[in-house]
Amino acid sequence: MQTNWNNNHFLHLDKPLLLSLIILSLIGLFVLYSASSQNFELISRQFLRLLAGFGLMLWLAQIDIQKIIPMVPWLYLMGVILLILVLVLGEASKGSQRWINLGLFRFQPSEIMKLVVPMMVTWYLANRPLPPNYWRLSLAIIIILVPVILVAKEPDLGTALLIGSSGLFVLLLAGMAWHLVFRFIIASILFFPVLWFYILHEYQRERILTFLNPERDPLGAGYHTIQSKIAIGSGGIYGKGWLNGTQSHLQFLPERTTDFVFAVYSEEFGLVGVLILLCLYFFIFTRGMSIAFRAQDTFSRLLVGSLMLTFFVYVFVNIGMVIGLLPVVGLPLPLLSYGGTSIVTLMAGFGFVMAIHTHRRFLYG
Repeated sequence: MQTNWNNNHFLHLDKPLLLSLIILSLIGLFVLYSASSQNFELISRQFLRLLAGFGLMLWLAQIDIQKIIPMVPWLYLMGVILLILVLVLGEASKGSQRWINLGLFRFQPSEIMKLVVPMMVTWYLANRPLPPNYWRLSLAIIIILVPVILVAKEPDLGTALLIGSSGLFVLLLAGMAWHLVFRFIIASILFFPVLWFYILHEYQRERILTFLNPERDPLGAGYHTIQSKIAIGSGGIYGKGWLNGTQSHLQFLPERTTDFVFAVYSEEFGLVGVLILLCLYFFIFTRGMSIAFRAQDTFSRLLVGSLMLTFFVYVFVNIGMVIGLLPVVGLPLPLLSYGGTSIVTLMAGFGFVMAIHTHRRFLYG
């Protein structure tokens, strides 16, 4: 039996996926330029972060994923240690202790766990019989819960939920029995009173109450959602045009370069622009899922599938939050929101996706 490499991909990059990510990044730079009131320094920083992200993606795409698999448990252990260090020595910002300051830059270890947790759960399940039995599921859930609890204590509930979701996606893709899914849902509902009264902070409870009724505190907790919906609605079908958004430029819209950048985009480009953006996100998601379906081993299929479902949750939760269908949880919109660690982590994930797709082996017997 002879093994050859697929060399049909330039630099092991999937061209359709790469092109769509570049287009999405360029749209993000244009929107941020408007949302930041034409702050060229902010755009320069975002551009450098995008370069770093694409550079990391290019580097990871050259690596055969089989060489990374033995390192996964050590990456998970390192990530858990970093999360503990954040709680002990981390730098506080806006009421949360999420950052480790290394002098030249600071980073958020919880962002790394969005990649490491699904990799660890995949590593644990890939070489065992599927679907997993009750005991393997129990240990997998423990693997997921350890970083989720540490991140929730920062506190960063939005990121904790996303990390938990990324691990649960692996379990679902591995064939987790539906009766266990329903049991998990029932257990979550029964656990909700404990979560509400003993785990959630006051501001987090306020966000949920505001989601149910934003008008209960229109100048306080509900201000973000109300102003966001005004911006989106005022965009109409074709939008007000680039640089012509009033809600953002008159500073009615808070967090307009980060969590609520979608509202700025909607106001300036309208329904037509939103549909184009959603089609682009949908293409990236479906392209990634097609790569998962064509993967040649269990580890690759589970990892790519969970990464793309996590990407979908990013988009769904952020847009749902901005239009008032979900509580405000502080998740960025991929490649549009201003940020550093989140971009690098996201592009690293796409680097793994491309590596798995372009390093497929062709066997001849």
